[in-house]
Amino acid sequence: MLRRNPHRMEQMMNLNRQSAALVATAVVLAVGWSVRGVRAQSPAAKTADQQFKNIQVLKGVPAEQIFPTMQFISISLGVECEFCHVAGAFEKDDKDNKKYAREMMRMMFAINKDNFEGHREVTCYSCHRGNNKPVGTPIISDLVPKEAAGEMRKGGVVQAKLPTAEQIFDSYVKALGGAAAVSKITSRTMKGKIQFGGNEFPIDIFTKDGGQRISLTHMPEGDNVTAYNGHEGWMAAPGRPLREMHGADLDGAAMDADLHLATRLKQMFRETKVEAGEKIADHETYLVTGEREGDTPVKLYFDQQSGLLLRLMRFGETALGRLPTQIDYSDYRQTDGVQVPFRWTLARANGRFSIQLSELQQNVPVDDARFVKPAPPPPPTDGGKGPPH
Repeated sequence: MLRRNPHRMEQMMNLNRQSAALVATAVVLAVGWSVRGVRAQSPAAKTADQQFKNIQVLKGVPAEQIFPTMQFISISLGVECEFCHVAGAFEKDDKDNKKYAREMMRMMFAINKDNFEGHREVTCYSCHRGNNKPVGTPIISDLVPKEAAGEMRKGGVVQAKLPTAEQIFDSYVKALGGAAAVSKITSRTMKGKIQFGGNEFPIDIFTKDGGQRISLTHMPEGDNVTAYNGHEGWMAAPGRPLREMHGADLDGAAMDADLHLATRLKQMFRETKVEAGEKIADHETYLVTGEREGDTPVKLYFDQQSGLLLRLMRFGETALGRLPTQIDYSDYRQTDGVQVPFRWTLARANGRFSIQLSELQQNVPVDDARFVKPAPPPPPTDGGKGPPH
């Protein structure tokens, strides 16, 4: 199983990154994410049992889902990799916890099959709630119970009728500056600071029309890079192998690179639901939940007064359940006739980070060379003898 800290996922992939570099690479990938679920595999895509050793329960699952699935278990049980796995030899079955984990997965699949027509209603988190043993006794919260979000009746009086999703999307585009102004944006360059775990580093983000985006976090040992060039994405760090994006990571990067996403919301969803959302920083909100064919839903919280997007909730698919990511947007400022958030905070079950921009420019030249994927390093020249034995 993976560490609660997502950096462990990188270690399992033999990247051996330093702790700070790992964090920055992971968070840069998530800047402004709005992720679709993992789509159907291409014929050439490998399954977990084809790519990894000793897969017994998750056979047939896309290989690209294995690391997110291990992260889901880690978060659900509040444990790290070594709780189940032998360090450096994850395929071994030396630990009883790994055998128990397999039985628990089989039980979960059986419960959903026998009781919910195969729909995934019960997950690891349903019982464990962040503990390695199931939680059978209700936990007393320190928080004062609050009124349920979406409550439509107060004192027996029915509130005003909610607007439709289309009306909310139209108000959002209008609040940004209008569809014409949004469509005129051809590039966006941003400078600021990324803050996480008590650390702060400079960050530069370049986006260009055509779905191209690159983020660079400037670390002491060099730049950590996350990039998408319109059809493929990758992550890189000094002295470490380039990591290609797949599945939900790739799809999220593509959406993040879309400068005109606000004007495409109506076409994005096959079905929408509108509710009164929870308060965000003292702002009343409308919650629009958008369903997409074959994909995970997206939840969008819009300020009832300004019409601006205050929060986005997306869900990454794994073999055992969905991993949520929450992005809060604030400090909107007008630049070239368009409102842009200068601050956003991304939170997951295992941590959060914030980006505060200090500079933002639009419609400035951005060289296409920035988005060229680096060539893989040449093979070692050892005369064909291979590594020493």
